[in-house]
Amino acid sequence: MSQPIKILTFAGSARSESFNKKLLPVAAAGIREAGADATIIDLRDFPLPLFDQDLEAKEGIPDHAKTLKRLFLEHQGLVIASPEYNSAFTPLLKNTLDWVSRSETKDEQSLSAYRNKVAGIVSASPGGLGGLRGLVMLRMLLSNLGVLVIPKQHALRSASKAFDNEGILIDEGQAKSVKAIGREVVRVASALRESD
Repeated sequence: MSQPIKILTFAGSARSESFNKKLLPVAAAGIREAGADATIIDLRDFPLPLFDQDLEAKEGIPDHAKTLKRLFLEHQGLVIASPEYNSAFTPLLKNTLDWVSRSETKDEQSLSAYRNKVAGIVSASPGGLGGLRGLVMLRMLLSNLGVLVIPKQHALRSASKAFDNEGILIDEGQAKSVKAIGREVVRVASALRESD
């Protein structure tokens, strides 16, 4: 019997009360409903310096970047909850993706952490567009890295009113949509693995 599909989920925010972090358990529920394993991580637990090739040449790849890269390699898919900062994704998210992209040896295949990877993207914002503009740019970046980003995405508007006091998404329709993204990432990741 083959091992279950594993999906890594994280938000591009370090803020403790991040609306985007609150979307992760919803997506993870969809992932588990589809029979896969969901791993939720917090990028706050993996602090990294701003990417700098001179720093990399002098000190090597930071340990947290190596740990994150291993996590990417161990999972067949990603669900990323991306805040929108000034119409784009966050510096934290870009910096993380940059460090994870680095090769640790000369023999390592370029962008190895992103090869054969499937991703779903979601966002939450207090604004009326729900972080949609940032998702456009994130989809482009992930695609350029070689990640297959599923067409369906979800942008949660008025996020400051969307969660109850326990951090649970109130609207069942919104929750259903986010769960569906988790399920679809599993479906596509499973299909890709079977085609190998």
